[in-house]
Amino acid sequence: MKLLILAKSQALAIIDADKGFEVFMAGLESYWYRTSPLHLILLPASWLFGALAALRRTLYRVHILSSYKLPVPVIVIGNISVGGTGKTPLTLALAQQLVNHGHHPVIISRGYGGHAQQQAVSPNSSAQQVGDEPLLMARRGICPVWVGRDRVATARLALLAHPQCDVVLCDDGLQHYRLQRDMEIAVIDGVRRVGNGHLLPAGPLREPLSRLKTVDAVVVNGGHTDSGQYAMQLSGTVFHNLLAPEKITLASDLQGLRLHAVAGIGHPQRFFDHLKSLGLTVSTHAFPDHHPYSADDLLFNDCDALLLTEKDAVKCAAYADEKFWVLRVDAQIDPALITQLLRKIATHGCKTA
Repeated sequence: MKLLILAKSQALAIIDADKGFEVFMAGLESYWYRTSPLHLILLPASWLFGALAALRRTLYRVHILSSYKLPVPVIVIGNISVGGTGKTPLTLALAQQLVNHGHHPVIISRGYGGHAQQQAVSPNSSAQQVGDEPLLMARRGICPVWVGRDRVATARLALLAHPQCDVVLCDDGLQHYRLQRDMEIAVIDGVRRVGNGHLLPAGPLREPLSRLKTVDAVVVNGGHTDSGQYAMQLSGTVFHNLLAPEKITLASDLQGLRLHAVAGIGHPQRFFDHLKSLGLTVSTHAFPDHHPYSADDLLFNDCDALLLTEKDAVKCAAYADEKFWVLRVDAQIDPALITQLLRKIATHGCKTA
């Protein structure tokens, strides 16, 4: 049996098949939101991880490792934990607000799951090529979207291709210190918060909690906010047919049907809870984040309608029929965050990593 050593979100795992990694991560994640005897084994690895992360950040701070400043303001949206917190809806909401205020943003992203080379994302791109989240953002049509593992190179190419763009929104780039930034926004899941508070692999944290004291804004997606934090809520009530997006239906039209819901996002339960809040009774099917769907994953005999997230929908069109419905969600954010964002852009400060 062949063993592969792979890394995901800066955590190491040993797996023995393509789907073995998903199984491993799902099993490990179950320990990130509680404390168990297993942590006696995992904590030393977490301490080592924390030391290496701190060293890396220090090397950038003292300029032993080089960072680069772009000619336009850079706004980084990220988190200190593994898993979905709502970065993509927030990035889209900020992009729309910037457009509304006369700016011309461009979004850059690593494009998890796609190819590493820098490239523009079009609505006709494939998720396998550019990643599911960048494709979702490109299909919204708010502004240009580019992907690439090297955010500096990606941003430079994007600005060359779109000279009118005057703000860079870096999606999930909080730990990408090579790119200097004017504003850092960290997003927290208001329900799961930061789990057990441990660093990887004992917990979900990429960086210690103290990192939140250094960012410009902390946004809480659902749940309560502490002093100085900004609230964000996800809203969505309209379902679009995956094969015919102009065709829509409401939750009230789906009641009484045999419904199945699929979610391969960082926190699938958030999607399922949202459907429940709409008065729907569904059979739920959770998959790992960025799951590469197959036809068998989406085959349910007792199904009148299959409900999907936007992120999953961009990977499922090839297997879809008229039963596939996509719920679009939008972030409602504290107006004070927009005020702070516009102020940062106006001053175009020289803050670095």
